Amino acid sequence: MARRSFSLLKTLTKPTTSFSLTPTPTSRSVTYMPRPGDGAPRAVTLIPGDGIGPLVTDAVEQVMNAMHAPVYFEKYEVHGDMNRFPAEVIESIKKNKVCLKGGLKTPVGGGVSSLNVSLRKELDLYASLVNCFNLPGLPTRHENVDIVVIRENTEGEYSGLEHEVVPGVVESLKVITKFCSERIAKYAFEYAYLNNRKQVTAVHKANIMKLADGLFLESCREVATKYPSIKYSEIIVDNCCMQLVSKPEQFDVMVTPNLYGNLVANTAAGIAGGTGVMPGGMNLVTSSSSAKDFSLPSLTSYSSISLPCHVVFGNYRLETAVKRVISEGKCRTKDLGGDSTTQEVVDAVIANLD
Repeated sequence: MARRSFSLLKTLTKPTTSFSLTPTPTSRSVTYMPRPGDGAPRAVTLIPGDGIGPLVTDAVEQVMNAMHAPVYFEKYEVHGDMNRFPAEVIESIKKNKVCLKGGLKTPVGGGVSSLNVSLRKELDLYASLVNCFNLPGLPTRHENVDIVVIRENTEGEYSGLEHEVVPGVVESLKVITKFCSERIAKYAFEYAYLNNRKQVTAVHKANIMKLADGLFLESCREVATKYPSIKYSEIIVDNCCMQLVSKPEQFDVMVTPNLYGNLVANTAAGIAGGTGVMPGGMNLVTSSSSAKDFSLPSLTSYSSISLPCHVVFGNYRLETAVKRVISEGKCRTKDLGGDSTTQEVVDAVIANLD
């Protein structure tokens, strides 16, 4: 009996030629699940920004204080007319790993370069994620909308490589790389896998930009082979916009190059109720005093929902409170058809914190 056991042990421990530490072609890459926090207060960099930014970030501060969230803010004044981000702000973001930022106004057709874009490049914030979905109590043209737009955020038309060849002729370069295309595709498929999504759609214009968008599609196709459980499809960007406004419920996760993602995300957000209520959809910067008085604070509050979830995994009090206020419909700002002020909505959200 002992001899048979020893023989079996040798068989089990014998190295095999088929064993390899190299992942197979169908293996998944790293995950993006948040890690549970220990409840200790966490520093968060806060940049109020321009226009309505200070108003809505102040709303978030009030709500966070009311719910005793384990965060405290390191606030910095940064404005879109600055030439660059102050070094101390960049260091704060790198140290804290979390930043809540209002929109920074960018001059149109001249002036300084966009600080929003420069921050993405400085910190390599390569993925922009906007989740567009129907909210109970908020009427929209379409039902059953739940779209996640994942946009490559560091290259493409936003590379900022422009020059005047001769007077009256300007050349603007669109840069697409294999590395960045594969990276955003992996992020999209990994997100879909971890969140039980069924389909990833790549948005492109490879019928015209055969090399640039062709490389993007090639990268998406290669990554798709590693996720056989997720359906992969492709759609040309102009047809995508038409399909979005006519039958948006057909889309699940969408992965896009930089410029297309900006257009697609804002279109999807408008279909589901507006950028004011979509997490990650804060692109509006206005100096109108009326807009400042009646701007929905949930456009930043929804983004800030991830803060307590990030530092204390599983805290959904804020999300529940915001949804309850919108569902009841008693307190809404003008962008949602009501006449309440921002502060009134903030007070209503705080009152609904359980």
